[in-house]
Amino acid sequence: MSINGLGIDSSRIESMLAQLKAHATSPSNRASFEALKGADGINASADVSKVNFADALKAQLDQVAQTQNTARDMGQAFSAGDDRVNLSDVMIATQKAGIAFQATVQVRNKLVTAYQEMMNMQV
Repeated sequence: MSINGLGIDSSRIESMLAQLKAHATSPSNRASFEALKGADGINASADVSKVNFADALKAQLDQVAQTQNTARDMGQAFSAGDDRVNLSDVMIATQKAGIAFQATVQVRNKLVTAYQEMMNMQV
């Protein structure tokens, strides 16, 4: 399944996430993380709600897809002569979809860059 034709499918994203989790839970990284928590004065027993990154990413991608579908449907309705849809609403929906897609591409680029940097780190 390709995400909006970007060439990254869900199995590759899940693979990258699994590698990141494995790296984060390795004993040497765990010790470094514990040392950082103590240095910053972070309370280890603080109750922090955990967010599943994969679920959050999927939810945002679904929202972008929904925005694009809405803009496409409005454009088709306007082209078909539907009086309930005016040109300004179509243009605004199209711009929102374009901005959401560009933001998604930028997030994807940052994630790929971060992943590449992590893979090039010396342990």
